[in-house]
Amino acid sequence: MNQARERHTVAVVGAGAAGTLTAVQLCETATRRRTPLDLLLVDPAPEAGRGGAYATTDPRHRLNVPAGGMSCYPDDPGHFTRWLCRHGEPTVRGTDFATRYRYGAYLADTLAQAIVQAHGTVTVHRLRTRAEACAATPDGRLELRLADGRDLTADSVVLATGPAATTHAWAPPRLRTSERFIGSPWAPGALDRPLAEPAGPGRTAPGDDVLLVGTGLTAVDLALSLDRPGRTVHALSRTGLLPQPHALDPVPAMASPDGLDAPTLSGLRRAVYRHIGRALRAHGDWRPALDSLRPHTARLWRSLTPEERAAFLRGEGALWNTHRHRMSPTTAESLDRARTARRLRVHTGRITDAVPRPDGSELITLSDGRRLTAGWVIDCTGPGPRPEDPLWASLFDTGAAVPGPLGLGVTTRDGRLLDAEGGAGLAVFTLGAPRRGELWETTAIPEIRVQAAELAAQLLAPLAARRRPARRRPLDTHGLPLSTHAEAAAAHRTGLERVLKVRAGAEDAFARAVALDPGFALGHAALALLGHECGADVDVPRALAEARRCARERADERERSFVDVVSRRVHGEGPDTGTRALLGHLAAHPADALALAAAVPTIAFSGVNDLDTTYASDLVERSAPAYDGHWFPASLLAFLRQDQGRYDEAGELAGRALAAEPAAGHAAHALAHVHYESGAHEFGRDWLDAWVSGHGRGAVHRAHFSWHIALHELALDDPAAVRRRWFAQLAPGRVTGVRALVDSGSLLWRARISDSWRGRVPVADVLDSVAREIVERPATAFTALHAAVALTAAGDLAGLRRLRHHAAGADPVQREVVVPLCEALAALVEERFHEAARGLDALLPVLGRVGGSAAQREVVEETLLYALVAAGRCEAARRLLDTRLDRGRAPRDRRLLAALPD
Repeated sequence: MNQARERHTVAVVGAGAAGTLTAVQLCETATRRRTPLDLLLVDPAPEAGRGGAYATTDPRHRLNVPAGGMSCYPDDPGHFTRWLCRHGEPTVRGTDFATRYRYGAYLADTLAQAIVQAHGTVTVHRLRTRAEACAATPDGRLELRLADGRDLTADSVVLATGPAATTHAWAPPRLRTSERFIGSPWAPGALDRPLAEPAGPGRTAPGDDVLLVGTGLTAVDLALSLDRPGRTVHALSRTGLLPQPHALDPVPAMASPDGLDAPTLSGLRRAVYRHIGRALRAHGDWRPALDSLRPHTARLWRSLTPEERAAFLRGEGALWNTHRHRMSPTTAESLDRARTARRLRVHTGRITDAVPRPDGSELITLSDGRRLTAGWVIDCTGPGPRPEDPLWASLFDTGAAVPGPLGLGVTTRDGRLLDAEGGAGLAVFTLGAPRRGELWETTAIPEIRVQAAELAAQLLAPLAARRRPARRRPLDTHGLPLSTHAEAAAAHRTGLERVLKVRAGAEDAFARAVALDPGFALGHAALALLGHECGADVDVPRALAEARRCARERADERERSFVDVVSRRVHGEGPDTGTRALLGHLAAHPADALALAAAVPTIAFSGVNDLDTTYASDLVERSAPAYDGHWFPASLLAFLRQDQGRYDEAGELAGRALAAEPAAGHAAHALAHVHYESGAHEFGRDWLDAWVSGHGRGAVHRAHFSWHIALHELALDDPAAVRRRWFAQLAPGRVTGVRALVDSGSLLWRARISDSWRGRVPVADVLDSVAREIVERPATAFTALHAAVALTAAGDLAGLRRLRHHAAGADPVQREVVVPLCEALAALVEERFHEAARGLDALLPVLGRVGGSAAQREVVEETLLYALVAAGRCEAARRLLDTRLDRGRAPRDRRLLAALPD
C-alpha cells in the first residue's frame, strides 16, 4: 500500500470533557497538517462533551472556574466567553461563572465545529457503547473489545475515562446495600427519588433529611439541588471543611515566589507560607498567592520524594483542595443562606454505624457519638485512587498498566502508559484524572486542555514522515513564497490584491484560503489583522491563535515573523516591541505588501502610531524597489505626502498610481485629502463623486469616501447636501461597525457643532448599530477617539466614563491620549466649557499618536472651537478660525468667523 495514502486510526475512549478536548485537538491538528486520520470516539453517552460533570441541568450548578479560564484552547483563553456571547449571553464577562450545562453544550459545539472543518481529512466515527478490554494485535496495533460484542482495531488508544469511581470503602457494609444509599449521585436518575419526594406541610419528618458524605464540590452542588424548606441537608467529612469561594472581584496576579526549588517539603512549605503572607499584606487576600503556584504545581509535585508526597497528603491535602478548588461566589452565597437557616449543617467526623428505621430511613452514628436520621445517604467523597472499570482492569491484569505513585491513577510518561517493566509498551495514552499520581493537579480544564493539545501533537508527530514531499511553493503577487498549495495561494493573492486596492471581498478571499488549507498561517494572520484593524467580521483571537499554531507547524521565517507582527499589533504592544518587530520585518522582507500596508496610516489601517510621516515616507521609499514599479508604493506615498502638506507631490503620485490602476483606493483616498486640505472643495466633491460611482464602485470603504464628499459639502456650507448624503450613504443600515463610528457618527457631530444640522441628530441610531464592545472597549486608540465623539454627541456621560475606564487599562496611546480626551468631552457634556477647552487644547499637539488622518483628527479641533465659543473665549476662537482659513478656503469657517462678536 502507498504509505502516503495510509490512514492512521486513533480510538478515544470516553467522550466527556477530556475525550472531547482530545478529539478537538486531533481533528484540528490533523487538518492543519493535512494528515489523514480516522478518529473513533467510544462512549455510551447520548451527547459528547458532557460526561458526568456537565450533564446536570440544574442552573444552580455552576463552574468552579470563571469563564475566562474554561476555553477549550490553552492559547485562546477567551474562546468560551466569546461562545457564550454568541449564544444568548452578550453581556457575559471572563470573570463570570457559567452553568455546567452550558459548558457541556460549548464542548459539544466546539467538537462539532472541529469535525465539520476537518471533513475530508479526518473521518470521525461515534460508537455509543463501552470499551471493556484492550490488547495488542500480532501486527503491533491495538484491539478494543466493546460491550456490544464488536471489536475494533486502532493504531493508538487514548483513555479519557475521567475520574475513577469512588470505592465506598468508608461506608459500613450494611449501609452500602441499603436502598437509601446512593453511591453514584451523577448517574442518570440517581437523585430522582430524593428530589421528587415532597417536603409536606410545615416541618417534615427526619426521614426527609439527607446526609452527604464528603464536603467537597460534589457535596456543594448536591446541597444546592436538595435544599428545600423543611429539609435538613447534613454534610460530613473528616475535616468538615467546605471549599473556599472565589473572590467577588478579580484579584491581582502575583509573580511566583522565590524558594520554590527548595529541596525538601519543609523548605517548600515555608516558601509557600511566606508567599501567602506577602499576598495578604499586599492585597488582603491569599488567592493571588495560591493562583501563582498553578504553573509550577506538577514540577513541585515531581520534586518531592514518595514519603514527602504522602506527608503532604496527610498534612495539607485537605487544606490544599479546599483552597485550590474553589466555588463560585454565587454558590457560596447560596450555601451561606442555607447554613444560616440551618437547612445545611456541616459535621466533622466519620460514620461508625447505620441502622435502618421502620420508616425506611437510616439512623446514622458518627465517630463523636452523635446520631443523625437521614432518608438518604449520598456518597460525595470524590474519585477513588485509581480506575477499576473492566477496560482498566484488563490493562492492569496484563501488566500493560500499573498503579501510579502512592496508588493514585496510573504510571505514565508524557501521558503514555508505562507497563510493569517501566517501559512504554502498548500505544495507550491517557490524560486528566488518571495522571493524578504523576502530576497531582490534573483534573481541571486548564490542565486537561494543555494535555490534550500535547497528546494530539505527540500522536500525530510520527505521521509527518508519511506525507508526500513538498512541491515548489506558490508565490504571492510580489514574488514571496507561500507555505500552502496552489488553490489556497490563489485565494490569498486575491485577498491581498483587494486589500491593496481597498476593494471589497478581501475578508472572503482570505477566509477561502484558510478553508482550502486550514494550516495556512498567513491566511489566518491576514484575517486577524482585518478583524482587528478594519472591523471585519472575524473572531480575531481565534484567527490569531490559529495563525500561531500554523506558524509553529508549517511556515517559513517570513511567515512566522508576520504572524508575530500581527500578534503584537492585536495585543497593543508599544514602540519598544510591536513597532520594532514590524520595522524589522519590513527591513528583512520589504516586498511584504500586507505588512507595509499595515505600517502606514491610510484608509485601511491605522498605521504605526509612534512613527512620524517622515519616517513612514522613508519606510515606503526604501521598500518601493522591491515592488519593481508596481503602483502600490506610490499610492501609499501619496497619502503620506499629503499628510506632510506636500500637496502637489501627493497629487502627482496619486495620479501616477491611478493611471496604472484606476481602482487604486489608496491613491483616490490620497487625492481626496489633497483636495480637502488645499480647499478645492467644489472640484474635490465632483471628482470624488464621479470616482465612487465609477472605478470606486467596488471599494470596501465606500462610506468613507462618501464621508469625504460630505466634508466638502460641510466646508461649502451646504447643510441640505450634507443631510441628503448622510441619509442616502452614511445612515445606519448602510454603514455599520467601526465605520459607523468613524464616518457616520463623526460627521453628525461636526455638522451639529458647526450649526449645519437642524433638528434631531440621529447619533443614537449610529451607536445602536455598533456593538457595545467596540464603543466601550475599543481595540485601538483611533476607534476609541471616534467612540468618544459619538458618545459625546449622544450626551452619554456613563458611556464616556466606561470608555475612559477601559482606556486607562489599555495600550499607552489610549492611556495617555484617550483618557484625557474622555475627561475633556465629559466636561463638555456637563457644560463645563472652560475646562473642556483647556483639555482639548492640550491634546492637539499629541493627537497624531492615535493614527488616522489630519482630516479625521480635525473633529477634535472643531470640538475645541465649539467649546471656546460656548465658554465666551471669542478671541481664542477667532485665532483658531483664522488658522483654519489660512489652511484652506471654507465658506462654513467664514460664516462662523463672521458670527463671532467683536
